[in-house]
Amino acid sequence: MTEFDPIDFLERAVEIPSHEDVDGMRSFLRETLREHDVDPTVDDAGNVTASRGGDPDGPHLVLNTHIDTVAPHIPPSRDGDTLSGRGSCDAKGPLAAILAAFFDCDPEAGRVTLVVTPDEEVYSTGAAALVPDLDLDPERGDAVIVGEPTGLDVCTAAKGRFEGVVEIEGESAHAAEPESGTNAISLAARAVEALPGFDDRPDGLDPHPDLGAPTLTPTVIDGGDATNQVAGACEIVLDRRSVPPETADGYETGLDEYLRERLGSGVSFELTDRKTPFLEAFETDADAGVVRAFRDLDCTARPFTAATEASYFAQRAPTVVFGPGVLADETGPVAHAEREYVRLPEVERAAETLENAVETCLRESHS
Repeated sequence: MTEFDPIDFLERAVEIPSHEDVDGMRSFLRETLREHDVDPTVDDAGNVTASRGGDPDGPHLVLNTHIDTVAPHIPPSRDGDTLSGRGSCDAKGPLAAILAAFFDCDPEAGRVTLVVTPDEEVYSTGAAALVPDLDLDPERGDAVIVGEPTGLDVCTAAKGRFEGVVEIEGESAHAAEPESGTNAISLAARAVEALPGFDDRPDGLDPHPDLGAPTLTPTVIDGGDATNQVAGACEIVLDRRSVPPETADGYETGLDEYLRERLGSGVSFELTDRKTPFLEAFETDADAGVVRAFRDLDCTARPFTAATEASYFAQRAPTVVFGPGVLADETGPVAHAEREYVRLPEVERAAETLENAVETCLRESHS
């Protein structure tokens, strides 16, 4: 078996476009696993999985990240110890570090499962299909580590992200006699003005001690058919960044009732129809074994600022987010930006940290 070089893997991975489909990247990942005597499987949802160990009575540690990227593809370029290019930090850098830890581990008790999903940046259909059937039992000491760019901090919580539409029904009329109709755009303005009060209700969400306050942001508005006509309908798309314990269903019901009470029955709210569950907020107890394993390695514990598939895994077992690279730096956005980059020494440190954390999790959970 050849020795795994995470930097070589990463440089080759960033060369492979994976913004429109992940076939090429998935093939490269499978080839890499086979080169290291691991036989991966691909399920109907496109997830690549592989396991080491096999003791069903021991702890089960899941290592997860994704191989898809946002558009457009940006070819790799290297300047000293910095690798730029699409996916360099989100999330092929974390994948390289996770693979190093996966190949390094040799579970004497328990098992380690690698799970690489195909569409985290869109609908997370891979994770949604896979997670319910994963063998995860917190009482056994099971845990999940999700690879994302965290700057080598261990992230134990994240806000959720919901999307929905406020639908406003008015009555069309000639703009010369606006009082003869009901202007849906005017109602939309009132709806936007009412949004800040949603979380100020007596039964609204309190700020989370780590994640802070939830946000509710109108992002798209569409209404009206003609420039000389009172708008008979209008829609407002809302972005919700939730904090525990809010759920998608609770948010949908609560906001719909709130808007109807203030603006009448012509205003309603529904979540956007999507193929998979929304990514809800999560938090992992600071005393969980997987958190302690990283903190003992001098990793700072903090929340993650973006929604991730960790939301799905956290419903089954203690889950943390960890990896090299950053979402943004002092200059501006990094992940999803044209200047996306990762510092290669950080990838190597991430690999070493993961190797030690995996060993600790398996040892302490089984002892």
